Amino acid sequence: MATTPTHAAPGPVLVGLAGALSLAAAMGIGRFAFTPMLPLMIRGGELDVAWGGWLAAANYAGYLAGALSASRVPLAPGKLAVAALVLTAVLTAAMALPGPAALWIALRFAAGVCSAWTFVATSVWCLGALARAGRPAWGGAVYSGVGGGIALAGLYCLFGAAAGASAPSLWLQLGALALLLCVPVALVLRALGSQPAPAAAGARARAAMPVGTRGLVICYGLLGFGYILPATFLPVLARAVVDDPRLFGLAWPVFGLMAAASTVLAAWWMRRASRLQVWAASSALMGEGVLLPSLWVAGWTIALSALLVGGTFMVITMAGVQEIRARAVGDATPLVGRMTAAFATGQIAGPVLSALLVQMPATAALGLGLALQAGAAGLFASALWLWRFSLSPVDPKELPDAAH
Repeated sequence: MATTPTHAAPGPVLVGLAGALSLAAAMGIGRFAFTPMLPLMIRGGELDVAWGGWLAAANYAGYLAGALSASRVPLAPGKLAVAALVLTAVLTAAMALPGPAALWIALRFAAGVCSAWTFVATSVWCLGALARAGRPAWGGAVYSGVGGGIALAGLYCLFGAAAGASAPSLWLQLGALALLLCVPVALVLRALGSQPAPAAAGARARAAMPVGTRGLVICYGLLGFGYILPATFLPVLARAVVDDPRLFGLAWPVFGLMAAASTVLAAWWMRRASRLQVWAASSALMGEGVLLPSLWVAGWTIALSALLVGGTFMVITMAGVQEIRARAVGDATPLVGRMTAAFATGQIAGPVLSALLVQMPATAALGLGLALQAGAAGLFASALWLWRFSLSPVDPKELPDAAH
């Protein structure tokens, strides 16, 4: 029988901080440290752009597998998050091992699984704890951890590259940094005490799908397809303009800082507009950011792309997760997992399409640009659908979400 700790439970500030650190380690480092590391590995002759696309796709395939399996892992959300975070640190450090590329593909796949487990588990345990503490609006601070982790990893790689550190050395250091971020998360979860284990998978599968969920899931998948190409290749595009790592390495920290700051602005924005309207406007802005580098490869287009994509992708993530939680009846974990799976599917399609276009003789020179344009088209289409759906008779803004 679970026992309740006798000491005081951590307050909402500590809970929110732990959730942010959890996402920073799992997403900012475990998943997205590969983005600033890719141009350094290319520069060192360890990879080329095409292989970089396949490694990215392997990570996103793992993210899909993790999203589909998170609700079936027989661990309480807090325990699943801690286990996945420790594995994330180990897998990140293991990227320092010399090839072959097949080994790196396996490591990136496993890291993707752990990232999805952490994202889903943290969304459940942390947002649930904040809701019980009467602070559900603090979810924006939790999701700022993704952008904060991206900026942290990007700056670490920037300064490491400027100091002459090799890619294997930086992978080891990033693994140690991820492990360090896990410690306060584990301490807060221990202080929170035992949590209920997930509901049986069969019971979850019988839950009814709320009205509009299918369209929301598709739009969330288009987000994954659209944003992942600049999220993977922005530093590579910047390197095409200037080969100094002190300069091309700035693209990714700017992306992360915008992502972190945007969640604070989004909380204010969503008090004045519905979540779907915020999502639609953000998708349109992101589409512009994805399209720009395919039309002009210049310093200003890359910087503006980093601002537009970095400033909207966590806003859409936050709005999408909150919207699906508001529509869920009972346990929201299966619907959050379904959204995350759609997101991961889009992320797989983006790098795979890019790699195929780059490897085909007819499109080799324009492959990445064509993939960016396809991603932008999907984002513009989802923006249009979401805006029209937000004007339907049932206003999503009025859906009760206090219980979630």
